[in-house]
Amino acid sequence: MKLISWNVNGLRAILKKNFLEYLADEKPDILCLQETKAEPDQVEALWPGHYTTYWNCAAKKGYSGTAIFTRHRPLHLTRGIGIEEHDQEGRVLTAEFETYYLVNVYVPNSQRELTRLPYRQRWDIDFLAYLKRLELQKPVVICGDLNVAHTEIDLANPKANVRNHGFTPEERSGFETLMKAGFLDTFRQFHAGGGHYTWWSPMAGARSRNVGWRIDYFLISAALRPRLKDAFIRSKVLGSDHCPVGIELV
Repeated sequence: MKLISWNVNGLRAILKKNFLEYLADEKPDILCLQETKAEPDQVEALWPGHYTTYWNCAAKKGYSGTAIFTRHRPLHLTRGIGIEEHDQEGRVLTAEFETYYLVNVYVPNSQRELTRLPYRQRWDIDFLAYLKRLELQKPVVICGDLNVAHTEIDLANPKANVRNHGFTPEERSGFETLMKAGFLDTFRQFHAGGGHYTWWSPMAGARSRNVGWRIDYFLISAALRPRLKDAFIRSKVLGSDHCPVGIELV
């Protein structure tokens, strides 16, 4: 079972690039998208019929949003986490399958001047509580753009970014709390070193120089670790400022 997650930074835009070609080459069983910035009727007729698609769109048109493409219909689908403050931007889409929950998430950005950092901290607390409620029933797979680099090896220039959004102590602490709650960073189960990134600034040729950040993840409940066969980053796949990340489960 191959699961892929990708912040496409606008599905309508990436459909004009390489999205369908990538989908045909990768052949994921499940594809989770973030920052879709689209309504289903604007794009849904354009991809292969063997995927069933589910959406959580933001109340604000052309903003945020998540989607799941799947070859396997879920038992149940949930939009949001049940808290009105967090559920207006289409950031969480949960699919229940027979043996696990899949949570597709686009975590709020704390913004360049950290104007949204207090909100981000409330989000981190409430999102973890949501995950733990799910985990009482069955194991959980979390994927998406978590908008934080966990450790210094997860970005190219950690010292220069220590108080910048995406690498503040508060955001990193929120991620560390996920780890302490028992969720595993799947990529780090197979790759211990640095230089692996999933987002690059569009400025100054950052991507060609691999000056990036690893902010897109697959996390899993510890109970799923025996089923984890691989975790990977598709850094050569273009079309967005993020690249796809994925896992294989047996």
